[in-house]
Formats: sequence, C-alpha cells, structure tokens
Amino acid sequence: MELLSDYSEMLQKHLEETVKVKQPVQLYEPIHYILQLGGKRLRPILTLMTCDFFDCTPEKSMNAALAIELFHNFSLIHDDIMDNAPLRRGQQTVHEKWDLNTGILSGDAMLILAYQLFEKYEPQMFQDLAKLFSKTALQVCEGQQYDVDFETRDDVTQSEYIKMIDYKTAVLIGAAMKMGAIVAGASISCKENIYEFGRNLGIAFQLQDDYLDAFGDPKTFGKQVGGDIIANKKTFLYLKAIERSEPSDAETLQHLFSISPKDASDKIETVKDIFNSSGAAKATISEIEKYTLKANTVLEEIKISEDKKIQLREFGNWLMKRTV
Repeated sequence: MELLSDYSEMLQKHLEETVKVKQPVQLYEPIHYILQLGGKRLRPILTLMTCDFFDCTPEKSMNAALAIELFHNFSLIHDDIMDNAPLRRGQQTVHEKWDLNTGILSGDAMLILAYQLFEKYEPQMFQDLAKLFSKTALQVCEGQQYDVDFETRDDVTQSEYIKMIDYKTAVLIGAAMKMGAIVAGASISCKENIYEFGRNLGIAFQLQDDYLDAFGDPKTFGKQVGGDIIANKKTFLYLKAIERSEPSDAETLQHLFSISPKDASDKIETVKDIFNSSGAAKATISEIEKYTLKANTVLEEIKISEDKKIQLREFGNWLMKRTV
C-alpha cells in the first residue's frame, strides 16, 4: 500500500542502524536474521503513521516503533518453537536454522532490547510507553496461553476465540498506534480511540490471517498453508464449521482435529471442503468485515483531518482484502 511505503523505508534505515550483529554472534545473528526476513512490519509502521497523523515528526516515535517490531518478532520466534513451525515468511524459522536453545535465548534478548529503546524518551513519556508495553506484552502471553489451552479443549466458544486473538494479536496493533499518539502528545480521548481503532483492526487482521492459513496462496502467504489445520488449532473457521455443519461433517471435523497424520494433505483438503460447504468460510469473511466496520466507527471520534481518516479507512479495507 503506497501510504505505508515512506514509513517502511524510514523504519528499515533505522532498523539497520540499530540492530547489528555483534558478539556473541550466535545470540545476535538470529535476531538480525528474523528482522531481515522483512514481513509486512505493519505494527511499527502504524506507530510512525499515527505519530505523523497527530502532527508530530514520525522520527520522534522511531524508538517506540522499533521496540514494537522487536517485541513482535520475539513473539514470533517463540510462537514458531511452540508450533514446531518449519517456515516463517517463506524461510526457515530461527529454531530450524539454528537450534531450539538459540531460538529461546535470541528471542529473550529481543524482548530486553525492546525495553531498552524506551529509555531514550524523557521520564514521563518513558513511563507511559513502558506501562502500555508491559500491559500489552503480558496480554500477548495470556493470549498465547489461551491458544495453547484451546488445542486440547473440545468446548472452545467463539467468544473465547475472539478474546484469544484480541490478546494474542489485536492489543499489540492497538498499542502500536497508541504509542504513536503518546509520542505526539495527543489528547487522552484520541489516544484511547486510536487504540480501539487499532485493536478492532487487529481482530479483523487475525481473522483474515486464519482465513489465509486455510485458503491463501502459498506463494504469497509466506507460511505453510494449512498450518493451523495440521496443528489442530480451533480457529474461528473451525468453530463456525462445527456450528453450521451437518452432524456427519461435524463428526468428521472433530475426528480430523484429534489426529496428526504424517501426510496431512488429505486432512487439509477434507477440512477445507467442510469449511466451504458449511458456510464457515463466508461467515469468517463477514466477521472480518464486522470488525473493520467497528474500527471505522471509532475512527469518527478521533480528532484528525477528514483526509487522514479516509487514509486510515483505506488502510483498514486493504488489510481486509490482503492476500499476504
């Protein structure tokens, strides 16, 4: 999206200057590796963009943006370990390229480096940013634990699932935008509303990610398509399919999500067929649209120009229709 390209270039330059490989190489090389894999980098870009949209030089929020990016990638390294995932952004995951211990330790170092970046702000702003960061980081861990718990539960509800992705994904997007507003000195109401805007978009974003995990193009998605199905993750697609399927299909789904065959290709195709025939795929798209609309409703309460609101709406629509 053209709106994000300038912020992305700015971020890349500062990332290269800030995160370098040093001794011990075995600790810092994996950090450099995962950061250079790129990805969308939406969260730190949103920090810069929000700061800019509240009429403050985006460079002032750069350290907060980099902290968000480091934390996000820390969580990805650990998520990949927990999921035993072979690929991240189309490349080997850190624990596959190095080893399990290196992945854990390098991830831990990224979290500490993220906190260090807040030290560059004056005391009150440091306190505001660090307080938000700590609260958000703990919620992300809680969301990850819910995700793990759901793998062995047969009674997960749709509302529980939404709470899980809210904590695991959405709160970090909300926090990324609120940090930009904090650095810009925005009003309390604007800071809270931009947080809710980002949080609702974050839920839509994760639902879209779940959808793409099943129905995305592996050439553009960058992760193993069907990974959630292989891991028996009870995503919104799965929960909707159980709710809407014929009893025989629901029983088939429950059986398939209780086994882990070596060759999962048949399992993936059968599950996807049920996701489509039950209407779960369409229902998930509707849910993505619902949370995007919620974000746009909150947007009306934020005191920025109409032109900037239009750009944020376009950003939300772009997220909803992405293929990567």
